[in-house]
Amino acid sequence: MPRLPPVTLALLWIISGGFLLQLFMGDALLRWFALWPVGAEVTGGSAFLPWQLLSYAALHGDFVHLFFNGLALWLFGSVIESTWGARRFVHFAIACVVAAALTQLLLGMAGVFRPGPTIGISGLTYGLLLAYGLLFPNQRLMLLIPPVPIKAKYLVLIFGGLALFMGLSGAGGIAHFAHLGGMLGGWLMIRYWQGRPPFGRRGPRVIR
Repeated sequence: MPRLPPVTLALLWIISGGFLLQLFMGDALLRWFALWPVGAEVTGGSAFLPWQLLSYAALHGDFVHLFFNGLALWLFGSVIESTWGARRFVHFAIACVVAAALTQLLLGMAGVFRPGPTIGISGLTYGLLLAYGLLFPNQRLMLLIPPVPIKAKYLVLIFGGLALFMGLSGAGGIAHFAHLGGMLGGWLMIRYWQGRPPFGRRGPRVIR
């Protein structure tokens, strides 16, 4: 049972507090802080606002959604933050959340799926899963359903493949492409730190 380092703990407080606010404020909170498609309009003007690229991650659809994202944050975020340190972990988290949002917006504008408001921190949890699989590829993890052990590198492939399949099949109600966008943002951030393509070959970057 990993301990909770400060940024991971703060994220858990943020998503828990966001969910409690949703219980009291309901749709009024979604109006301002969910991620709305570019061009969507509500009474008073554009529904999309710039801060929604981050704020949407603090909101969740129901308790089950919150629970599993919180569980993933606790399991993977604790290990990743303890390995990288708080500052690098913050940069990684922002990259995943923003990349997931941009993927959702751009593919919605392209007509890949019918766009609507998006909430949830799943883009980050998928990015953390990717990072865990890259750092500890042969670490065995126990699935909940079915309760069998599986290496982290295979779990990344399974979750990424399922997200792609579900997105292409048009399964509604879940932002599958945002999950993939979170993975992409995390991968790009790691490549940037390593000084590897598509960011050139300049050697590893140091976070100060």
